[in-house]
Amino acid sequence: MDVVPRVTLTPAAADLVRLLRAAHGPLMFHQSGGCCDGSAPMCYPAGEFRTGGSDVLLAELEVEGVDEPVTFWMSKSQYELWSHTRLTVDVVPGRGSGFSLEAPEGVRFLIRSHLVG
Repeated sequence: MDVVPRVTLTPAAADLVRLLRAAHGPLMFHQSGGCCDGSAPMCYPAGEFRTGGSDVLLAELEVEGVDEPVTFWMSKSQYELWSHTRLTVDVVPGRGSGFSLEAPEGVRFLIRSHLVG
């Protein structure tokens, strides 16, 4: 049986990850449930966002052209609500959070979720 990845990237999101990796070095995502970021996936230089016991590592994303995996973390409390979903990281026009690396590019990362049984 094929295992369905918990987190995937659209081709557009993978392109943006490559662009951001070239500019900022190794990357990570954190999907929080906070009010300020609107529950958007936030992209940071790897290690810049401190993770701990209140976070769950959902995936180590392999991106063609990127030397190391891009980790994808989620707050444990949000994971409890989203544990029955598969997530797709996409990118859309618009300004996201000022804390996420893609903000100056005029686009923002967006999560599309799919229920699984």
